[in-house]
Amino acid sequence: MIGKRLHELRVAKGLSLRELGQMVKLSPTLLSQVERGVTTPSLTTLRKLSGIFGESMSSLFMDSSKGPSVWISRPGERMLLRGPRGGVVYERLTRGNGEMEVFRAVYEVGQQSMDDMSHPSLESVYVVRGVITAEIDKVSFDVKAGENISFDARQNHRYLNRGTEEAEIIMSITPPVP
Repeated sequence: MIGKRLHELRVAKGLSLRELGQMVKLSPTLLSQVERGVTTPSLTTLRKLSGIFGESMSSLFMDSSKGPSVWISRPGERMLLRGPRGGVVYERLTRGNGEMEVFRAVYEVGQQSMDDMSHPSLESVYVVRGVITAEIDKVSFDVKAGENISFDARQNHRYLNRGTEEAEIIMSITPPVP
């Protein structure tokens, strides 16, 4: 669905693949592969593209031909977003309506998110199992299974698993990252 939506947005803006590629510093070949569903874009690529189109990242997952409806998130059918450099894989639990995004992720021992992210949103992370360290403006908070941390995501932040076992989280972001 994301490829179809990106194609619609690009055509509506009157951009060729080459022009869009120059704007986001990506090859037209890669953009074509994303539009055709051959490859899945990284979170960094999605952020770049949503910024060019003036859309929230969640809107890239919406089917513009359908109106509001009920959507059930089923294992094996969810969009997977991979962090940069083969990092954490985020499983998108919500369809995206421009209001909120919810992700599930498992952090392996020693794994971390991107360094110093910041975006104009409220972010909330619930730890399902294990312990996750949330660094917010260089201050560390250890969040254990059953606990939740919420904060203004305009502050620089990242997540790390410094524990001895996997850490599973549910992350909510509202409004979605542009």
